[in-house]
Amino acid sequence: MRASRAADRTAAAAAVLCLALAAAGCTDGSPAGPAASDVTAADRARTRDGGTVRWAVDDIPETLNVYRPGAGADSELIARALLPSLFRMDDRGRTAPDPDYLAGAESTPSGRNPQSITYRLNPAAVWSDGSPLSAADFTAQWKALSGADPAFHSDRPAGYDAIASVSQGSGPGEVKVVLKHPYADWRALFSPLYPAARTATADAFDEPLDGDFRTSAGPFVLDAYDREGGSARLVRNPRWWGEKAKADAVEFVAVPAAERLDALARGELDIAAVTASVDRAVPGGTADAAPPDAAAMVEASVHALRRAETIPGLTLHRAPGAAFTQLTLNAARGPLADQGVRQAVAHATDRRRTAEAALVPLGLGAVPLGNHLLLAGQDGYRDNSAALGTTDAATLLDRAGWKAADGRRTKDGKPLALTLVIPEGSTTARRTADALTTDLAAVGIALTSTPVPADTFVTDRLDKGDFDLALFSWPATGYPAESRALYAKPQPGPDGQPLPGRNYGRTGTAEIDQLLDRASAELDPAVRTGLLQQADARLWQLADVVPLYRRPELVAVREGVAGAGAYGFTTPRYQDVGFRTG
Repeated sequence: MRASRAADRTAAAAAVLCLALAAAGCTDGSPAGPAASDVTAADRARTRDGGTVRWAVDDIPETLNVYRPGAGADSELIARALLPSLFRMDDRGRTAPDPDYLAGAESTPSGRNPQSITYRLNPAAVWSDGSPLSAADFTAQWKALSGADPAFHSDRPAGYDAIASVSQGSGPGEVKVVLKHPYADWRALFSPLYPAARTATADAFDEPLDGDFRTSAGPFVLDAYDREGGSARLVRNPRWWGEKAKADAVEFVAVPAAERLDALARGELDIAAVTASVDRAVPGGTADAAPPDAAAMVEASVHALRRAETIPGLTLHRAPGAAFTQLTLNAARGPLADQGVRQAVAHATDRRRTAEAALVPLGLGAVPLGNHLLLAGQDGYRDNSAALGTTDAATLLDRAGWKAADGRRTKDGKPLALTLVIPEGSTTARRTADALTTDLAAVGIALTSTPVPADTFVTDRLDKGDFDLALFSWPATGYPAESRALYAKPQPGPDGQPLPGRNYGRTGTAEIDQLLDRASAELDPAVRTGLLQQADARLWQLADVVPLYRRPELVAVREGVAGAGAYGFTTPRYQDVGFRTG
């Protein structure tokens, strides 16, 4: 998890923005669920050599160091084509060593301490300057991200502070990592891996990785980087040892969501995520004008979706993304400080109705999400919402002293009225909010929705606790124990006041923290899954977060482009992206 408060804000801001893309669901009690990815077949025998693939991004990022504050999804998208990722993830969130980089990787089994990981590097793997990948690269990255030296300004991921030592193993192609305590998500470490020259010193680490970053160990190298002009061009890496990249070049082009459908229609792009283009479409296609009302927002979104589906020469790919939309309940103020009232809200929320309201208009399957820690399709997924218990919302409200009269709930003469903040301009959020309003009205709770600009949603509302309910999405990493920061019990800060971090519900329990800590340290997969299910059941009972549905990916791909689409959890294989022969 991210350690610094600035990092928390960066991650949460990204999560708020992805609410606008929210969709697709999970199954009840089954790991199957809807299609986990929708990617054009990557048949290398039928994909020609050559050509430039034009891939839309929101912006050309300020840095390609994904561990630096300010890095975002576009940093990650580009960096993964240039740098080693030791493990690949499939569309069910399962990991396997990438043979381009690893001949093997083994961890000591559960119960044997200390945990030791041995990486056996592919002997052909070299940086683009000709030097081999080595223990020096692992050592430098560990020290930069461990948190031991505050001079490294890092958006620090979990796990590196658990490392005790990194050393060369039995030969130059073997790296041995010893941990201070067991860490179940060790496969997430060193992916991506940077050359030691970029991480060995704080000065080097803090430099922007942009146009001067030419040391690659991926199928592509950086050829041109123009932030002002809005393009980054990657070309084949002449030292690449794996299967040759099919495309001569991949050009990432900065195109705002509001302009992507036009750019696709003009034939200027080959791959473009269009979820935000559909969700945030406005009447007349003018991004600067606020839609006049909810009906106009819906009409504009419907029109944009129809257009995305019918632009000649394109296919619209749809799949659940690696993120989930949820309802956060602020337990630090007002009626929601009462756990019984929170449980009543959770019971009253018809998660199937909200999923249908949000997703069916996008042409996606709508089933509710029943787990805080695992998404549909991931091994071990289970709907644990039954842990809320069988007491209905009306009874829970009666017990909490909120009496029903004329279809409203009151206590001490005050109505049970709550505010819901949603990201401004999102049709999906508006549809979800309308469904929630209907659900809560049925048990006498009045709900008022307030759209908030995305750039102030975190700083002015979530950070300050200025809300009763908040609707937004969190990304999912495929490593569920890393979700601990979303649910960790707030700890007192220097002034004695609790610091929520990323837990905007502002409550928690020592038991949940301990279950997640045990899951993070459990190397036996079956035992670990059991701990996650226990933690999830307790989260349902705490009722400060109600999972609703998975966010979708809607990606337009030009016909004839192979290896591209809605990836879900899947790691793109950039060397397979190219143009079919027929």
